[in-house]
Amino acid sequence: MSEASSGDFPAPQNDGSFSTLWEELVWRGLIHVSTDATELEKLLDSGQVTFYCGFDPTAPSLHLGNLVQLLVMRRLQLAGHRPLALVGGSTGLIGDPKPTAERTLNDPETVAQWVERLRDQVSRFLDDTGSNKVVLVNNLDWTKDLGAISFLRDIGKYFRVGTMIKKDAVSARLNSEAGISYTEFSYQVLQGLDFLELYRQHGCVLQTGGSDQWGNLTSGVDLIHKAEGADVHALGTPLITNADGTKFGKSEGNAIWLDRELTSPWAMFQFWLNTDDRDVIDRLKVFTFLGKDEITRLEKAVADEPHKREAQRTLALLVTGLVHGEAEARAVEEAAGALFGKDSLASLDPDVFAQALAELPQAQVSAETPVTQALVDSGLCSSLSDARRAIGQGGVSINNHAVSDEAAVVGGAQAPSNEWLLLKRGKKTLASLRLG
Repeated sequence: MSEASSGDFPAPQNDGSFSTLWEELVWRGLIHVSTDATELEKLLDSGQVTFYCGFDPTAPSLHLGNLVQLLVMRRLQLAGHRPLALVGGSTGLIGDPKPTAERTLNDPETVAQWVERLRDQVSRFLDDTGSNKVVLVNNLDWTKDLGAISFLRDIGKYFRVGTMIKKDAVSARLNSEAGISYTEFSYQVLQGLDFLELYRQHGCVLQTGGSDQWGNLTSGVDLIHKAEGADVHALGTPLITNADGTKFGKSEGNAIWLDRELTSPWAMFQFWLNTDDRDVIDRLKVFTFLGKDEITRLEKAVADEPHKREAQRTLALLVTGLVHGEAEARAVEEAAGALFGKDSLASLDPDVFAQALAELPQAQVSAETPVTQALVDSGLCSSLSDARRAIGQGGVSINNHAVSDEAAVVGGAQAPSNEWLLLKRGKKTLASLRLG
C-alpha cells in the first residue's frame, strides 16, 4: 500500500489531537462492544499488539461492510500495531450462519479463486512494509489436514453446547422452520480455532469484527482462555444503518462492492454523493482519515449550507479514492460535474463516461433515430408530442449540445465515446443513448 497522497487526498493517519487511539475510535463511533474497554485502551497504548480480522470468501468481492473492518485495521496499524488479515479458505467453505436460512455451499475451486481475489483486495488497504507490516493468512493452512477425531478431541471438548446455542444467529435459526445444520452450527468452533492458532503462531491477542459476529469473536476468546490459560480480547464495531431505517451499503437491493467490475467507480461515487445529511458526518468519521477539526467544519457546512453538499462531495471523492485510486476518483468527479452541468464532455475519460451512462435509463438508437423518438424510448418523455414540446422549450441536449430542431436526428458518435451519447431533458433528467 502506498502512503502517497495529494491535494484533497490526505495521507492515511490517525488524529494526534486525541490522547489515545481508543479515544479516537470511540469518537469515530467504531466501538460497539468489547471484552474489556479499560484493559483494551491500556493494551493499545502500551506497545505493539498483534491483532487479526477475518474475511470469508462467500462472494467474489468484499463490500462496504468489510471496508469498515479494513479501515479499523488500518487505524490500528497506523498506531503501530501489527495486523493479521485472514481470508478464510476453510470457513468460506462452510459459511457463517445467517439468521434466516442455510447458506448455499460453494464448490472448493470457486472458494479458492475467491480467496485470491479477496487477498488482493485486503492488501490494498494495509501497509506491507516495516516492523508491523500486514501478514496475510489462510485458515485452510491449519485445517486441511486436521482429522475429525483430532478436531473433536482437541478443540471440540472446550465448547459447551448450551453456550453455542445462545449465539444470536444460532438461536434465531433454531427457532425458525429452517433449523440449522451441524455444518453451520460448527462454524463458531472453526472461528475459535482460528484465534487459537493465530495466538499460538503469531502471539495474536485481539480479534476485531462487526458486532453481529460477537458470538464468533468471543468463541475464540473463550477457547484460548480454556486451552492456554491466557486472556485475550475482542472488539466489535457497530452495524451501520441509515437514518431513514434502510440498510447501509445497499443500492436498489444490490451490495456496494469493492470490485470495480461489480460496482463501478462511478456507481461508488454516486452512492456516497447521495448520502443523507443526517448520515454524512458519521460516514466521514468511519470511512475517511479526515481529522476531527475538518469533520467538525464539514458538520457546520451541512447545518449552514446543506444545498452545497460539501460534506457529501468530500465523502464521495475520498472514499472512491481509497477504493479505486485518486486518479479514478478525480475522473469520476470531473464526469459528474460535466454530466450535470453544461461543460463540454469531449475531454472526459471514455471509460468513466461509459460507467456513468451505463447507470442511466437507456435507449438503443442509430444515427438516424429522431431525437423525439430517443426521448420517448429512453423514458424522458411520455409521447412524441411531449418530446416535441420539450425540444421547443429549449430543454433538450445531446452530449450537452442543445437540440433546437424538432426534426433533428441523434447523429453519429461524439467524443468522448464511440458508443454512448448523453441525452438530457432539463438539468437533472438524464438518459443514455447506445449507438448500434
